[in-house]
Amino acid sequence: MFLYSLTLQRASAIIQSIHGNFDGSKQQQIVVARGKILELIKLDPNTGKIYTLLSHEVFGVIRAIMAFRLTGGNKDYVVVGSDSGRIVILEYVASKNAFEKEADSDPTGEGAQNTSQLLTYYELDLGLNHVVRKYSEPLEEHGNFLIAVPGGSDGPSGVLVCSENYITYKNLGDQPDIRMPIPRRRNDLDDPERGMIFVCSTTHKTKSMFFFLAQTEQGDLFKITLETDEDMVTEVRMKYFDTVPVATTMNVLKTGFLFIAAEFGNHYLYQIAHLGDDDDEQEFSSATISRKEKHSSLLPGLSEIWWKLINWKIADLANEDTPQLYVACGRGPKSSMRVLRHGLEVSEMAVSELPGNPNAVWTVKRKAEEEYDAYIIVSFVNATLVLSIGETVEEVTDSGFLGTTPTLSSSLIGDDALLQIYPDGIRHIRADKRVNEWKTPGKKNIVKCAVNQRQVVIALTGGELVYFEMDPTGQLNEYTERKEMSTDVKCMSLASVPSGEQRARFLAVGLDDNTVRIISLDQNDCLQPLSMQALPAPAESLCIVEMGSGSDTREERGEDRGTSGGLFLNIGLQNGVLLRMVLDSVTGDLSDTRTRYLGSRPVKLFRIFMQGSEAVLAMSSRSWLSYWYQSRFHLTPLSYETLEYASGFASEQCPEGIVAISTNTLRILALEKLGAVFNQVSTPLKYSPRKFAVLPDSSNVVVIETDHNAYTETTKAQRKQQMAEEMVEAAGEEDRELAAEMAEAFLKEDQQESEFGSPKAGAGMWASQIRLLNPVQGNTLDTIRLEQNEAAFSLSVCKFNNHPDQTYVLIGTAKDLTMSPRTCSGGIIYTYLVKEEGNEIELIHKTLVDDVPAAICPFQGRVLIGVGKLLRIYDLGKKKLLRKCENKHIPNFIVNVTSVGQRIVVSDVQESLHFVRYKRQENSLVIFADDTYARWVTATCILDYDTVMCADKFGNISVIRLTSSVNDSVDEDPTGIKALWDRGVLSGASQKADPIATFHVGETVLSLQKCTLIPGGSESVVYTTLSGAIGILVPFTSHEDHDFFQHLEMHMRAEYPPLCGRDHISYRSYYFPVKNVIDGDLCEQFNSMESGKQKSVAEELERNPSEVSKKLEDIRTRFAF
Repeated sequence: MFLYSLTLQRASAIIQSIHGNFDGSKQQQIVVARGKILELIKLDPNTGKIYTLLSHEVFGVIRAIMAFRLTGGNKDYVVVGSDSGRIVILEYVASKNAFEKEADSDPTGEGAQNTSQLLTYYELDLGLNHVVRKYSEPLEEHGNFLIAVPGGSDGPSGVLVCSENYITYKNLGDQPDIRMPIPRRRNDLDDPERGMIFVCSTTHKTKSMFFFLAQTEQGDLFKITLETDEDMVTEVRMKYFDTVPVATTMNVLKTGFLFIAAEFGNHYLYQIAHLGDDDDEQEFSSATISRKEKHSSLLPGLSEIWWKLINWKIADLANEDTPQLYVACGRGPKSSMRVLRHGLEVSEMAVSELPGNPNAVWTVKRKAEEEYDAYIIVSFVNATLVLSIGETVEEVTDSGFLGTTPTLSSSLIGDDALLQIYPDGIRHIRADKRVNEWKTPGKKNIVKCAVNQRQVVIALTGGELVYFEMDPTGQLNEYTERKEMSTDVKCMSLASVPSGEQRARFLAVGLDDNTVRIISLDQNDCLQPLSMQALPAPAESLCIVEMGSGSDTREERGEDRGTSGGLFLNIGLQNGVLLRMVLDSVTGDLSDTRTRYLGSRPVKLFRIFMQGSEAVLAMSSRSWLSYWYQSRFHLTPLSYETLEYASGFASEQCPEGIVAISTNTLRILALEKLGAVFNQVSTPLKYSPRKFAVLPDSSNVVVIETDHNAYTETTKAQRKQQMAEEMVEAAGEEDRELAAEMAEAFLKEDQQESEFGSPKAGAGMWASQIRLLNPVQGNTLDTIRLEQNEAAFSLSVCKFNNHPDQTYVLIGTAKDLTMSPRTCSGGIIYTYLVKEEGNEIELIHKTLVDDVPAAICPFQGRVLIGVGKLLRIYDLGKKKLLRKCENKHIPNFIVNVTSVGQRIVVSDVQESLHFVRYKRQENSLVIFADDTYARWVTATCILDYDTVMCADKFGNISVIRLTSSVNDSVDEDPTGIKALWDRGVLSGASQKADPIATFHVGETVLSLQKCTLIPGGSESVVYTTLSGAIGILVPFTSHEDHDFFQHLEMHMRAEYPPLCGRDHISYRSYYFPVKNVIDGDLCEQFNSMESGKQKSVAEELERNPSEVSKKLEDIRTRFAF
């Protein structure tokens, strides 16, 4: 078995972030580290939106990043420390949109020899170019991190040492230590013995002042300032600033934005309304704090992410013919159940009804240099409507457009003229409202047309082409000759005029004989055919665009559109297929055909702009966007209803939008999350989701939610009541009435836990509930709350032989569980009956067990349950589940149980997989094989009768197979005596399974599922990780493909080494040697290489670069998106 690994959705968890001027401009950017991904993002201060400029996989674990600037420089560099053992300095090169390695160094590691916690000061001697150790002192308390205080002319220098419950300012010389307690919330439900620490901070520095923002583990932000007297710090002041989600890292930008990389859940962007200097908020010197109103205004969440993917299923509960991904993710009150659909999220800016069903729509500007569109032109069957774009959209009657006829095309031509093409002629409207008209000869009509900034081509009835070109005076002149085509013209397209040139060289014409012709518009051979392409079906529409080769960053570099990149001819066929071909910019030849089925309707194509470069909007039974983003083509469906016609739209509120028509409505849409694979609908949950199961024959799911260190609602109310009574009792006689009022206000206070965080109850305290949910509609049908310290861990939907017509839900819980060492007072298995077609569950009975029931699996009309390290078979009884059989030989703790046929696969928490056989005649469970490696299993997936895929806590995925020599004891030895007494080595099973494939993903994988992601696609194994990544492992179907990708991976390792110095094969062999798995993420970086290296690698593979790129695209689209 040979597999190909591919990441569909990169990790969304941010480990660390830094900000600086990385591109050399005055605008600040943010660099974020997402485990093995280094990403550069920029903020648009006008809209408050964040855009990803570059995302690069380093094939290593990023430990730390830092920004620094050379003396006298105008740009910042990125210093990266990773598991490669090297410190790497990276420079962002905007012209290439890439990080380039400036230097790397392998440190000696001597600092690791001294493990006691000392605070040491170092000084950089610029004259000697050495770092000098100045002073070292032991810390009285364990510090969890340091905050550097600006020095020199900017401040007093020194550090703030953050430790449990305190923050201390320290510096060299005569400066005394200044220690200050960390404020706590007043009337807090947290465990009073629990200490308080700061978890992250950021520094904001200007020429005249500086301050720090530090965040506690409850999410409270404090503004910290230092009072100085002649360079000596005299006081540390701390002021409550706001409460935001607990962050791993945060950054304050000079534009007044605060970027929060949340520890769990969505990342956020806040705009700071004011710094809180002038309000009445107390500056703290005592250790009490009450939660106040917010000081900052929150902008929309910058990215919907799903970090901490706990469990997921793929199903079509919404009956959309395309499967959806149902994901349980998050932690605590920020948890959610999300429905992911493949496609770009569409923001609906406006919807207006029209007085009929239009058949086309365009937008035009008044002048070429204007940034925004001025008119929307809507064509009906017998009329044309002109609307002006402003604060409101209103009808215009004096635009010069003919309103009594349908329109075939309307556009801006030249610098300031408008053009209307209608069936009987062409209307050229000059800026001074003078109108020049060209009428069709005889009884002929215009059937198709193609227009760009300076050229017009029309097709008359019978296949006659007429060509017009604008001269320098702004006059539209007809070319002296006309071109007769052999059959009727079905569609046409002109490319945009390249910058600095007078005309586009090529015209594409689709004819009725299932061909596309490329015709020259050059002065030397005007209207002469250059090339032809036969099509498998009639063409519906054509679109020539320039894409790729860094076109998405051209505007950033100050270059005009068209100075780089290639021409592509997109052909939409009537059978719903989209073809994309390379159009040679010199000869006009067509090559490198890519094919994609879009839907059941004929494909219409429209040229629009996305991020300053050309893109193609394709409309079939579903709308798709073809665009170039981060060095590769994307063809992604839009998650929106069917559209019929569209055009680009630019206004102040929506600079890169789309205006489209659907039935009798006009819609203005925006696409903001380019590069996103999924869009989502989210339903909030109360506690961390552990597992969920889909109820058969319904659209509902059962979710078990469990949180450690948490209170149930009942216990929380009791604690608040107890604290209120203590407040009244502690008050004196004269303050009793005031205390009673405060207690009453405290009881009525309802803090949003999703914002302020939930109280920390202490170790060994659990809160749990069972939720019946319809994820498609997002409504909760039923909630069953469990008692305090009862935690739900396992869930299964099953049927029993004695009640075959009824469906049951089994849920396993543990009482009074402590994690280390793992002990509990007992477990309970709840049996629920599914009623009302999955809209209700009814408790039948409870079964007590003596350990944690962490795994439940249906098995031949009964259930397999892992109780601690015991594997048991239960059957349904009237008052409880009846234990039928038991195996006591699993080493530690059963975390998962699956079955295939007669075989049972049991996952141990740290001893990998055990293969068990149930012998019905003796009613016994016998382990007949196990693995040779001790894997800490987190997820398993059955591939076939002999093969299992498993993932472990350390980011490895392995495929384990029972060889043909494994003795099947039930078939060959009905008594089972041989398997029972045949002892293995070191207390293991007598027979061993072989690992046939191993691969290091780099993130903890929590779920595996074998499924088909796209209709008509092939099966693959989809995995999700704790960091929010989604990836697939697909089997090779031919030796030729495997051989090609194996050699491509080998050449990529040599020609494109990882950015941070980690050896690629060592990274993928982190714990076990990589075996029989090709790294698709590395192979796909072929598209990011320089053209010279691409050509070199392709020649080694005896192909050209476009063929290699096509192979990469084909294997992706065959299995996924």
